[in-house]
Amino acid sequence: MATLYKTAKSEYQDVDDVLEEREKRSDIKQRILMVASRGVTFRQRHLMNDLEVLLPHSKKESKVEAKQDIDLLNELAEIQNCNNVFYFEARKHQDLYLWIARAPSGPSVKFHVQNIHTMDELKMTGNCLRGSRPVLSFDSNFDSEPHLQLLKEIFTQTFGVPKGARKSKPFFDHVFTFSIVDGRIWFRNFQVVEKDAQTGGDMAKNAKPTLVEIGPRFVLNTIRIFEGSFGGPTLYENPRYISPNVVRAAVLAQKATKYASRVASTQDREARARANPLPTDPLKDVFE
Repeated sequence: MATLYKTAKSEYQDVDDVLEEREKRSDIKQRILMVASRGVTFRQRHLMNDLEVLLPHSKKESKVEAKQDIDLLNELAEIQNCNNVFYFEARKHQDLYLWIARAPSGPSVKFHVQNIHTMDELKMTGNCLRGSRPVLSFDSNFDSEPHLQLLKEIFTQTFGVPKGARKSKPFFDHVFTFSIVDGRIWFRNFQVVEKDAQTGGDMAKNAKPTLVEIGPRFVLNTIRIFEGSFGGPTLYENPRYISPNVVRAAVLAQKATKYASRVASTQDREARARANPLPTDPLKDVFE
C-alpha cells in the first residue's frame, strides 16, 4: 500500500511539474526593442516614433551602427530583456530597411520599407487611446504560401500586444491590417468607431461599426528570410525584389541614353547640312 501511495504521489508530482511548466511558457511576454541606425531621415525617425506609440510593449534604444557587427543587437535585446528586435537600417539617407528578428535564435526577416507616411503627415481624423491593444487583420493570401505563413506568425508575435503588457490598456479600439498587393505587404491602422459620426450619439443596434484610418502608412517589400537572428541560412529569398540602387542606376542610364541620342541627332543634322548645301541665290546682292 505504501509503495502504491508513493507511486501515485510521484505521478501527481510529474503532472504538477508539467502544468507548472506550461504556466511558465504561457507567461512569456513579447517585448520589442526598437533600434535605429545612424543616418535616418526625419520621416524615418517619425515612423519609428509612431510605431513606438502604437506598440506599448516596445522599448526604444539609442542609435547604433551595427553594419560591421550586427550581433550586437542580440546583446542589446538580452540586456533590455526583449525577445524581438525592430532594427531600422538607413542607407544613403534615402533608403530604409527594417529587420524584424526573434532574438537570440531567430528567425529574422529583412524588408525594404517604401511609401512612408507618418501620422503627423497624414492628419487623419481617426484616433485611438494610447496603449490600447490592436486587432490584427491579415489578408487571406497569407495562408497561400509557406513563407507568408511564417511572416504572419512573425507579425502576430511582434505587432500583437500581449495581455497585461506594460503601459497597455485591456481593450481594443483599433485594427492593424496587413494586405498583400503586387507582392508587397501594405500596413494600415484604423480606428473602430462605434458612434454616429454625424450626431456623435450611439449607433443603432443593427448598425455595424465603421473604420476610420489613423496612420501611419507604409509598404514592406520582403527581401530575405533568415533562419537565425540577423543572419544564418536563407529560408526564403524574394526573386522579384530589385535593389533601389539598381533602379537609380537604370534611371541614370536612361537619362544618359537620352543625352547621347540628342548629341547623335545634332551631329547627324550638321552632317546632312554639310552634305547638302543650299544653292547660292543670284539676286542676293542686288538690293544691298
